[in-house]
Amino acid sequence: MSVESMGLRESKKQETRLLISDHATRLFLEQGFEQTTIAEIATAARVAKKTVTNYFPRKEDLAFDHHEQFTASLAAAVAGRAEGESPLAALRREFTAALDARNPVAGFAGPDFARMVAESPTLTARLRDLHDQREEALAVALADTANLADATETPSIAPRAAAALLGAAHRLLFRRIQELTLAGRSNDVIATTLAPEAAHVFDLLESALGDFPTAAA
Repeated sequence: MSVESMGLRESKKQETRLLISDHATRLFLEQGFEQTTIAEIATAARVAKKTVTNYFPRKEDLAFDHHEQFTASLAAAVAGRAEGESPLAALRREFTAALDARNPVAGFAGPDFARMVAESPTLTARLRDLHDQREEALAVALADTANLADATETPSIAPRAAAALLGAAHRLLFRRIQELTLAGRSNDVIATTLAPEAAHVFDLLESALGDFPTAAA
């Protein structure tokens, strides 16, 4: 198969995935997540049920289509930080950028989507799981950064402890965005409200973490 053919095939797969996701989201918002079936989604997207499950093994993944980006986001910020920048500073900078961009990964998903998640026990549980996965990925990134083999005074649990603090902070800020969204606040108002609140949260982390594990890239 030629490179061009492979490219066209991959493009077609992405189009199909997006088509299924778009129809699923529409049905979830109209009918509720729990009430919508895979068969209904397949019918709306004009594909077989097996095609839906091939692209989305879990029904929840149809709602959280960007879950891989979400779970990797904190670890990616740490891994991609600037030379001399601490992990905490990188995460603070990334969250500020997410506020400015009204990024859905930070929690800007709109009132309809936020309400759908809040009203679904399945989606609420899945969101908790995704937060846990994001924290675990962050712990791995911090451990790689810390190089604990050369840090004789740093306990081996330190990266996980730091990830727990940072994960909890981001979970809190995510929930705060959702809370304000459900209260009817606009994205602009939410971002304005969150800016000083996030600064307070990161200031608290600063006193606890400083430049742990290192400011060196």
